[in-house]
Amino acid sequence: MTDRERILAVLNYRQADRLPIVHFGYWGETLQKWRAEGHLTKDEAANWADGNPTDAQIARKLGFDCQYYSCFHTDAFLRPAFESRVVKTFPDGSSHVLNGAGVIYLSVPGTSGIPPEIDHLLKGRKEWEEHFKHRFRFHPDRVLTMPVRVNDRMVPFNQGGLEFLKADRRDYPCGLHCGSLFGSIRNMIGVENCAYLALDDEPLFDEIVQTVGDLCYQCVKTALDSGAKFDFAHFWEDICYKNGPLISPSVFAAKVGPQYKRITDLVHRHGLNIVSLDCDGWIDALIPVWLESGVNTMFPIEVGTWNASIAPWRAKYGQELRGVGGMNKVVFARGRAAVDAEIERMKPLVALGGFIPCPDHRIAPDAEWDTVRYYCDRMRATFG
Repeated sequence: MTDRERILAVLNYRQADRLPIVHFGYWGETLQKWRAEGHLTKDEAANWADGNPTDAQIARKLGFDCQYYSCFHTDAFLRPAFESRVVKTFPDGSSHVLNGAGVIYLSVPGTSGIPPEIDHLLKGRKEWEEHFKHRFRFHPDRVLTMPVRVNDRMVPFNQGGLEFLKADRRDYPCGLHCGSLFGSIRNMIGVENCAYLALDDEPLFDEIVQTVGDLCYQCVKTALDSGAKFDFAHFWEDICYKNGPLISPSVFAAKVGPQYKRITDLVHRHGLNIVSLDCDGWIDALIPVWLESGVNTMFPIEVGTWNASIAPWRAKYGQELRGVGGMNKVVFARGRAAVDAEIERMKPLVALGGFIPCPDHRIAPDAEWDTVRYYCDRMRATFG
């Protein structure tokens, strides 16, 4: 069986020759560390991106079959993005920087992670109409010019990518990324401002959600109507943290749920029955909304401090709920015994069916190369 066949077989409760060994990419600092240790070349560390040929090359070195998050991405966000620029500098070397989403954030040299947000250009109706709304207009180039992995190279959709996807002969998975229906809005406005906007100016909140949803729908429809063949549909949100959602579940259900439903109905009509969603954090309160809206596969199921697992979800929602993730990646820094214990913990979860273990987010800089390789070898030996 091919990697794509294994993934679809497991998620559809069909027999596979073995479990696919998948991952969810790496921090940039991880790749640079591994390069310094001699495991990667300079080009591999510099050119890696989700699902690209370099990603496949690094996966082979480590022993992974492929990355689950291998998708064809349309351009369903601000176009053009705002021009990034430094707004203000400080004596300690830090600065306020405007990013492409219209957010001013604090940049501190030598740090990594999510930077603190200082201000947002989008404050209300005036800024929406003047600076943002037109950047969500649909144009076919949002699909046609986007890159597709064609074996060992990346080519634009309209310059060979479409023909490759229509031929449907690849042995690796390729999902259709359907965009973000709320996370992208949060990225523009900020968590606190989103909460206030839903109450202070509900018509504007509704218009923004509808506008973003319309763009995502048109991008997905254009990709599917072209005749391209995909293995699954996929959304991104990242709208939860360790204590739960960053939006009221009732607001999410009422405002964003219908946007999901019309897109999942569309992909179902085109034969895609696996619809997955990338959301970090404690997602339990939003799972019912996603299931009712046509999303059936949760990813990456962060174990975190709250011990997320597919097991209680399966007990509550049945086999309609699938999962990819749920492998506690911190064991990559704790040695082989920790890896063995983690694989033992996952055995009953794999036995449930419809679940593919995957490190529960990007592999972090404390991960040891040989320990990750050991994990891949042990997974293959255990679930082969």
